[in-house]
Amino acid sequence: MSIRTRDLLFEAGLRHEPTAKRVRAELDGATVVDSTDALLVWEPRRVVPSYAVPAADLALAVAIAPGSADVPDGLLHPGIPFAAHTAPGEPLTLGGREHAGFRLTDPDLDGYVLLDFDAFDAWREEDEPIHGHPRDPFARVDVRVSARPVRIALDGTVLAESTRARLLFETLVPTRFYLPREDVRLPLQPSARHSYCPYKGEASYWSAGAHADIAWSYETPLPDLTVIAGLVAFWDERVDVFVDGELRGAPRGAVADAMRDEFDL
Repeated sequence: MSIRTRDLLFEAGLRHEPTAKRVRAELDGATVVDSTDALLVWEPRRVVPSYAVPAADLALAVAIAPGSADVPDGLLHPGIPFAAHTAPGEPLTLGGREHAGFRLTDPDLDGYVLLDFDAFDAWREEDEPIHGHPRDPFARVDVRVSARPVRIALDGTVLAESTRARLLFETLVPTRFYLPREDVRLPLQPSARHSYCPYKGEASYWSAGAHADIAWSYETPLPDLTVIAGLVAFWDERVDVFVDGELRGAPRGAVADAMRDEFDL
């Protein structure tokens, strides 16, 4: 029986992949992690990887940390604290920051320390800054121009309609529809909310009337995705999306559920 690839990934347990990139992290203006032997590690049910480096590549004090956080059911999105571990091991305090590290009980990862991305002030791969979380080398983002009619509606009111959409296909993530702003019928008000995607850049959020943060855009996306600059996407989880006149329905599945939890949809 054929196995869907995404199901295989999330059922595979603890996984790791070496990276040839030099990885560095800073605390209080000082480089405290500097490694050319880093690994990307996925704990069971974790959607995105964490860096792990040899203990010898840490320039900060290491001590045993007390306890671990409770682990929720389902897939673990990036908003779930690092301290919620799904693989056996020992929580660590690094440089006085409790639970900033984790020593996994696995012979293939012996001597490595898993690191909490958010516990450090800045990260670099080679000389490029990295934000949000480490990039998954097995994930990709494709954007395709489409003349298929796309209509966005909410409670029977059409919010946007376009035959100039750009469809964004991101590994494991529901398809998103990015529309020219002039094809949005309702005035959009900027929101104070922002988020960061390691693949696309910083997202700005938009409200429409009483519907807060119902859409977002990347005003200055990362260089690989300038084709979506300034285009507007709506949460498929909160609106009705019609393509070719057919209602798509809200995204479903474990990944969609994790995204709803992460973004409080």
